Amino acid sequence: MATIQDIADKLGISKGTVSKALNGASDISETLQKNVLETAVELGYTKLRRPGGQRKLCILIENMDYREAHQFGYEIILGFRQMAEPAGYTVEIVPVTEKLQKSASYDAFMLKNDYLGAFVLGFSLSDPWMRDFQTSHTPAVLYDNYIMANPHTGYVGVDNSEGMELAVEHLKRLGHRKIGYLSHALGSHIMQVRHKAFFYALRQNGLPADSSLAGSSYYTSQCMEKHLPRLLKEGVTGIICSHDLIASAALVQCQQMGLRIPADVSIIGFDDLPICAYTSPPLTTVRQERVQLGKSGYYALESLMNGVAIGTLLLHASLVVRQSTGTARKKTDPAE
Repeated sequence: MATIQDIADKLGISKGTVSKALNGASDISETLQKNVLETAVELGYTKLRRPGGQRKLCILIENMDYREAHQFGYEIILGFRQMAEPAGYTVEIVPVTEKLQKSASYDAFMLKNDYLGAFVLGFSLSDPWMRDFQTSHTPAVLYDNYIMANPHTGYVGVDNSEGMELAVEHLKRLGHRKIGYLSHALGSHIMQVRHKAFFYALRQNGLPADSSLAGSSYYTSQCMEKHLPRLLKEGVTGIICSHDLIASAALVQCQQMGLRIPADVSIIGFDDLPICAYTSPPLTTVRQERVQLGKSGYYALESLMNGVAIGTLLLHASLVVRQSTGTARKKTDPAE
């Protein structure tokens, strides 16, 4: 294991300067502190921890609302804390920006702040630390993101393939034979996984699986204005959405177009946000047990910190059937 002296020798500075830099002393320049932290990471330095000292974990969160009970990240964080804090860990929530990620590597950030491990929520594939996770040595568990072949990272989430299979099977049982899909842009791992799972579920159920049956856009409004009318024109009678907010928007947009839900079009969401029970009609959706996801994040992180190289931990999905899905409309035009 590298020592403070090793870092000092590498940089040609004193042990005292290294110690002060590692502990964030105010009289050490930001540039020098960064050099010391990056060198410490490079050499594999780990801070010694006194018995009974504070043990800190962090939740790194980006692109996800979490402060209020109705927001998606709230229960995930709650579940993680319910497991971590009784086990003696202090959990700190760190809102992450691109600027923060560019200011230091993931390992250096964790070392600087004395974090033993991180639960990572809401990151996109373009985030700088997503590249760091490929070679990082500080344990990290990513929700809905997957890093290959790094024994220090793990992935937790719901089984999206199972969820899509449940949604497609449900619509097929109701007589739907042409099913469409609306999604946000495929710039995140989970959007790509769900997109692929949708077409796989169609093929498994012997249903048409042409690429024209899906539409994705960065903005929900663009999905509603461009892709939803196109899918309806192609004759879809059921629409599955990559998440509940798009499904809720599609439900409203269809009604504004004079369509009845579910008599004319059935709509299914994904996630089971609290709003789903209160849309008009209430929204059928694939449920993610968010408290359990948070607890799973802790289980996986604890395993990584103890040298158990967990790769993927997936929870079963379930379908919550409400009034936004119904029997497929009968064809009235012989040309259809």
